[in-house]
Amino acid sequence: MLLATAPGCALTDTGTPVPVPSPAAEAAAYCRALHRELPETVAGLARSATEPRSELTAAWGDGAIVLRCGVPRPDRMSDPQAHAIEADDVNWLLEQREGTGPRFTTTYREAYVELSLDKRFAHDTGPLVDFAGPVSRTVPPSL
Repeated sequence: MLLATAPGCALTDTGTPVPVPSPAAEAAAYCRALHRELPETVAGLARSATEPRSELTAAWGDGAIVLRCGVPRPDRMSDPQAHAIEADDVNWLLEQREGTGPRFTTTYREAYVELSLDKRFAHDTGPLVDFAGPVSRTVPPSL
């Protein structure tokens, strides 16, 4: 049986497959700082491994919540009809995805932080609060 994965992503029994972003050096430094501040549990889910392992990615609950730091600026940020959510002074662009849960990406920060949530969080933005403090402390606002 052949399994397909996204580029830069490996599928193993040891962790959630997560494509690793390729940010510029400055953004990568912010992401490494964020990685050290991430919570061990989010929405009652324990932190789990990602594959490949990287300081630019993290997961909780076997991939129910996936964080990628240093992602490219989403095209939807240019859309005046795009929806945004604020959680504890951190702004997030909301992207609804067919068949899965929402994806949120920070706005107005020196590095873009992306959170992908599974279906159980389709109408729950609560996990954003768990990330607001770490993002505020480690990824400065853009000017």
